[in-house]
Amino acid sequence: MMKFKSVIFLACVFFQAETQAQASAEKQIQTEMILVDDGGIVTIAEGNVTIAGTLSMDGKKKVVIRGKGMDKTILSFKTQQSGAEGIRITNCEEIVLEDLTVQDAKGDLIKTMHVKGITFRRVKAEWTGKPSATNGGYALYPVQCENVLIDSCIAIGASDAGIYVGQSKYIEVRNCTAFNNVAGIEIENSLYADVHHNTAVNNTGGILVFDLPDLVQKKGGFVKVHDNIIRENNFSNFAPKGNIVAKVPKGTGVLVLATSNVELFNNAITNNKTMGVGVISYFITENKIKDQAYDPYPSAINIHHNAFERKKGRAPLAGRIGQLYRFKLKFGRNLPHIVFDGIIDPKAKDRQVLCIRNNRNQSFANLDADNNFRSISNSISGFDCSMPAIITK
Repeated sequence: MMKFKSVIFLACVFFQAETQAQASAEKQIQTEMILVDDGGIVTIAEGNVTIAGTLSMDGKKKVVIRGKGMDKTILSFKTQQSGAEGIRITNCEEIVLEDLTVQDAKGDLIKTMHVKGITFRRVKAEWTGKPSATNGGYALYPVQCENVLIDSCIAIGASDAGIYVGQSKYIEVRNCTAFNNVAGIEIENSLYADVHHNTAVNNTGGILVFDLPDLVQKKGGFVKVHDNIIRENNFSNFAPKGNIVAKVPKGTGVLVLATSNVELFNNAITNNKTMGVGVISYFITENKIKDQAYDPYPSAINIHHNAFERKKGRAPLAGRIGQLYRFKLKFGRNLPHIVFDGIIDPKAKDRQVLCIRNNRNQSFANLDADNNFRSISNSISGFDCSMPAIITK
């Protein structure tokens, strides 16, 4: 009995020492983020550190937050007790986060807001358990930022979007991988974005380009999506009810909603069971529009030189779109790769909405949603055109 009690005592001592060491490591990281001089470096050692509260930095310039490598420096927020985000950076200029992993925050994993010049490089942001509506919304989350670079990052398990850039401008997302998210990569209400050489696989929707109402920055656009691998985004939608992405049907490769000036080219769009590319107005969401300054129609969408491939099969019977495909549109096993809802601004009928040309295995459907889907057309003739290349810089 005495030996057993000794083992318990030693275990308790070890646990207490470990807890104190973790708290000390967290305090050191937070202190350095507060006290670092402009132009300085916050170095986070190799190892797995348990963090109890949000790590924050505000008002700094030209600071690098650097770990010892993705999967070598791991910040775990699994037992987080305070704060909504894992890391929060605000009101800064020219900030770099690199070579670390952030896990399991209560809310968003890394949020940056009002930052002019933010770089995420070789950062993994993930929820490690089974994808769930209780996971945070965003893994990498720059919002209202300028000059955003997200390079060679990995995002996993977000209940909204793994890599999300919102209400920002001058954006590049490259060489990243997003999987097991509702949306793999999302550009929302943002201007001048270049999304290229990424892999979006096994999300509900691979890449989304959205314009939504009721946000500070309106009328996003001038977005290029090219040279990406967008495949098998057939994961069940686990977004919380009420979120706009909860309406994204599983099996979506790319979805463009109410955005203008978007160019999609040189993408490999493979085995997304509902649609390869969807171009839709906000009316398809069936949400009411109260924002008088909001334009709910997509326009100047240019889809060219992509490679489409899909095994024949019916669309998944999930959500409003899945039911629509099955019971109203009756596509059967021959689903079109490119889908347009057909809703056009009656005040701008001379505005070119959509051009489709030189895609491999391209197939098309105009759903005529404005007329209750009465005259669905597979003819591409009215959309066989070209547009000038998008310039994002």
